[in-house]
Order: sequence, then C-alpha cells, then structure tokens
Amino acid sequence: MPITKETEAEIIRLFHAERWLPHTIARQLHIHHSTVKRALQRNGIEPQRLHLRTSIADPYMGVIKSTLEKYPRITARRIWEMVRTRGYKGGYDHFADIVARYRPRPVEAFMRLRTLPGEQAQVDWAHFGTFKVGDAERRLLAFVMVLSWSRQIFLRFYPGASTTNFLNGHVEAFNFFNGVPREILFDNLKSAVLERAGSAIRFNPDLLELAAHYRFAPKPVAPARGNEKGRVERAIQYVRTSFFTARQWTDLDDLNKQALDWCTGIAAERRCPEDKSKTVAQAYREEQSLLLSLPANPFYTRERVEARVGKSPYVRFDLNDYSVSPHVVGKTVTVMADLNTVTVSYQGSVVAEHQRCFDKGRQLEDGDHIAALADQKRAGRKHRGFDELHHAAPSAKALLKATALRGASLGIVTKNLLHLLHLYGAAELEIAIQETLSCGSSHHSTVRQVLEQRRKNKGLAPPIHLSLPSHISAASTNIKPHSLAAYDNLTDKTKGD
Repeated sequence: MPITKETEAEIIRLFHAERWLPHTIARQLHIHHSTVKRALQRNGIEPQRLHLRTSIADPYMGVIKSTLEKYPRITARRIWEMVRTRGYKGGYDHFADIVARYRPRPVEAFMRLRTLPGEQAQVDWAHFGTFKVGDAERRLLAFVMVLSWSRQIFLRFYPGASTTNFLNGHVEAFNFFNGVPREILFDNLKSAVLERAGSAIRFNPDLLELAAHYRFAPKPVAPARGNEKGRVERAIQYVRTSFFTARQWTDLDDLNKQALDWCTGIAAERRCPEDKSKTVAQAYREEQSLLLSLPANPFYTRERVEARVGKSPYVRFDLNDYSVSPHVVGKTVTVMADLNTVTVSYQGSVVAEHQRCFDKGRQLEDGDHIAALADQKRAGRKHRGFDELHHAAPSAKALLKATALRGASLGIVTKNLLHLLHLYGAAELEIAIQETLSCGSSHHSTVRQVLEQRRKNKGLAPPIHLSLPSHISAASTNIKPHSLAAYDNLTDKTKGD
C-alpha cells in the first residue's frame, strides 16, 4: 500500500533513532511489515540489516566492512582479533555470523553459449513421480533431448531410469529427428558417467557403444555448471508446465503418444529463442538437413541379465515369473528384455519369448511350455511304471517288446499290467506272463485270463480292487476289529423271550 512522506520519515526515524525492528514499526503505525521494509530499502538500508537486532558489534561495523572490502578472503577469526584490540567484548561464534552476512560474494558472469545448427543436443532425465501398473508402483521418468540451436524437443516417458531406457531414449530421439547431432551434452548421471575426477572421466561403456554406432561425441558438463545445459533444463520446465500439468492419460503408451503430438504441435509452434522471427518448427527444418545421417541399422537396446531356472520351469525377471521350456530347469539362462518383449535363451537357442509385463507378482505362461511339462510328467510316470513291472515281473520286458512289435500302445499295456500286479501280486503276474508268452500271445487280456483261471483252480474268489484316498492308503492298515459280544447278548435275549 502507498504511504505518505510523513509516514516514511517516521519509519526511518524509528528504525535509526529508536532501533525498532520493521515488525515493531509496522504494528505501531498500523501498516504491513513489507511496506516498512520497502520504505527502509528505498532509503539505503541494506536488506540483511532489517532482520538484525541491536548488537554490541554495531560500533565496529565500519572496521568489519572496510576490512572485508580490502581483504575479502580474510578469516572471521582474524577480524575478531582485530576488533578485540579495539574494545569488542563479544564472543567469536556470534561475531562470525555477523562477518558472514557482510562478506562480499562475487557474482560469476556467464557468457551466453551459442551453437551452430546441427552441432549440439542436450539430454537429461526428469522425474514425474510414480504410476501404477496393476499391483506395482513404477517410477515415471521423462527422457528429454533438445536440439540446442532450433530448440526442437523430443519427449518420451519410461518406467525407470535404467541404462537400457536411457539408450532407447537416444535411439527414439534420433529416429524422431531423422538425424544425429555432432555432440550431446549430459549431466553427470550414472547412465552416462560412471566416475569422474576433475577432467578424468570414465564413461558408461554402453553409452560409448551407442556413440560409436551413431558417430556423436558424448560430453558431460562440468560439475555445478547448470548453465552449460540450460537449454534442456528450460525444456524440462516447459514440459512440466505446458504438457504434464493436469494431463489425463490411461497408460504409458497413451502418455507417449500424447507427448509425441505435443512435440510436433504446441512445442514446435513456439518462437525460436535464437531467431524470434521463426518458430521452432521452421528453425528445425533448417537444422535437420545439417544433422548427421542415421546409420543403416538401428542400435539394439535390450536389458541383459543372467538368471537361474529353479525346480519349476519359470525364470524370475523384474518382479514377474516367465515360463520357459522344461529342459532348462536347473540351468542358468540369459534374459534379454526391451519395453515390449522378454526373450530367454540357453546356449544360443531361444527357449521362451513373452510380452513384457510391468506389473509385479505375475506368472506369464506359454501354452507350449505347459504342454511340454505335462508330456514330460506323463513320460516320467510311464518310465516309473516300466521300472516297477521290470522289478516285480522280469518277463514283462519280453511281453512289452512283443507288444511294441505288433504296434500296440505300450502305455495302455503297462497301465493294465500294473493294475494286475496290484490285484494278484508279483509272483502270480510273473507266472501268468510266462504262460502268455509260451502261448505266443502278447496281449494283457490273455495275462488277465490266465490269472483268473489260476485263482479259480485254487477255489478262490476273484480279487476285489479297492480305490482308497491317498491319505487312507498311506496310513496304517492295522485296524482293530470291533467286539461282537454285544450281538451275542442280543441273540441270547431274543431266545429267552
């Protein structure tokens, strides 16, 4: 609010003569404290003094300021010793705070960096919180590349800042620009720079491979020199305010489609900072012809990890289980993944390929893998049946061989022979098989007839097959019979009546 000259004069008097603080003056004069501060600053009061109370160091401010102006790097302790000889009685800690407020801080002047068309691009990640994919919560990051001359922006969102996503962002950007700038500026992020000691830099080898493929020079900016990549910093701020704020999207594909439309639409229609007479789109059309040509084949960006398949035919990758061929159970396989597919290989052969899932705790299966596992289980049961027959009735091997020669199903014959084994016992089955073979037959029905005839000749009833649940059959069969004395008592009582 505006104030009169009289009020402003009273503010200055109260501040200097009465040593009142701005808030005290504001309360007494019934005006806002910011109005008091502006009035004092217009009359030459330094802003930092507006927050200070009266100090015993005030009489020595002339010595402090003149010493700092002449020797800006002198230590606070040395100035403290100087004013102590002049009568200062205060302690060092509070005095050091006073010196810090008045120590001159040189303002660094930056040259405006200019680049030629097609010469440079700047790259950085931008964090945009998280998003849900089913039960999983993924980080949402934006890969931003901006051409330094035309300011054309490429924007693509990724579920994380992995090196694979970082490299894929470059490939997509080069395809979007239909060319490659001669050099690319990076911040000192791990996807680009693994270690740095001064001018000694160890680049990420994957980035160097990408740079060699597209023939650009990677250049990290100096530490604490944000002005060197100011174009991408401003582009990220522009993405936040112009694109992402209040944006509605269903999934990552939908968000990236909207981002691409924004890059070619609203972002391209703004004025070019290098030449206000052109739009970014017009400047980009001039710059595009000066970019390096794309190589004949694109760079292959896939995440590669080694994983061990456990007892079940599944391999764990990025919070989910992917089915594999049963023959690699217990082996170490190579998992390669991009944003769309997950491929599993063993010794150079692909054993599984799935659509990638960014949810968590999911089990993704291929029908062929499950069918192969079922076949393997059936084959295992068949082999176990062969082994059981071979040990119980050695002649069964000859019978099965004869069965195979006549083209009958070995599985069906084995199943029926095992049934007969459980009904009649090993000794009887061996005798019946030998008699069957001696008659020139190889049918399991003949074996059953021999067994039934032998049991009939012995005057025994046909055996009864009881199919019991597994928890009963596995339990003890020693059952204590119930006493029938109660029934005898009932019979005797009936006779008595």
